[in-house]
Amino acid sequence: MTPSVPTASAASTDDDLLRLAIDVAREAGAFVVDARRSGVEVADRKSSPVDVVTQVDRDSEALIRARLRAARPLDGFFGEEGGRGASESGLTWVVDPIDGTVNFLYGIPHYAISIGVVAGEPDPQSWEAVAGVVLNPVTGELFTARRGGGAHLDGRPIRVADAVPLAEALVFTGFAYSAQTRAEQGVAIAQLLPRVRDLRRLGTASLDLCSVAAGRANAYFERTLSPWDHAAGALIAREAGAVVKGFGDRRPDREFLLAAHPEAVDELERLLVEVGA
Repeated sequence: MTPSVPTASAASTDDDLLRLAIDVAREAGAFVVDARRSGVEVADRKSSPVDVVTQVDRDSEALIRARLRAARPLDGFFGEEGGRGASESGLTWVVDPIDGTVNFLYGIPHYAISIGVVAGEPDPQSWEAVAGVVLNPVTGELFTARRGGGAHLDGRPIRVADAVPLAEALVFTGFAYSAQTRAEQGVAIAQLLPRVRDLRRLGTASLDLCSVAAGRANAYFERTLSPWDHAAGALIAREAGAVVKGFGDRRPDREFLLAAHPEAVDELERLLVEVGA
């Protein structure tokens, strides 16, 4: 039985936290889809000219933070668009209000609301993921997990695909915003592509992790991810039976994240190191 999470505000089980995340994600998703119908423009650029943010990203984060604060005022908050709040309960909500902002900007129906809640500091090297939700608000697909409770898509259990030889593996990936890093990734991808079934780059890290969880991809790897990109998706993939890791013995970090079937992850990591991915 999953233990309850002690908080300073109220005693809550992991199921309670998951239900709250689902409710808030659905409200934010409805808001984002409605806002997209009115048209979207770039509000600012962050790390590079192609790393964009829209006002809808900011408004979505504000909505999510307000709903979580109202329900659990002692929990911390760590959001992509700058929302920060220290935890008094030992729990922190790690939020990407629109993962896949470029897809959202262009009207490509592959973006997500990602809400995870973790015990400990909002640091992937030390936190314990408690519950996570990834919602594609366009398709309505809702991926969920809580620690020890398995992973689900629209309430149905999901599992990773069976391990296959690398030559038959469909591998998802993503690219950095830095032009120099992207150039390095291009060289690595050219070496990797002939050695796997195929590669996909869809543009939303949280949904890519959920694709591994649901057996839609055999593996996913990416560099330069931030905590909010994978807080929820990594838990969902793990609860579906995947290994989610960084290089070597490290947990996922900005340097590297790899998700794959336990029987395939080591061989794939060696190949990625070999090609410099």
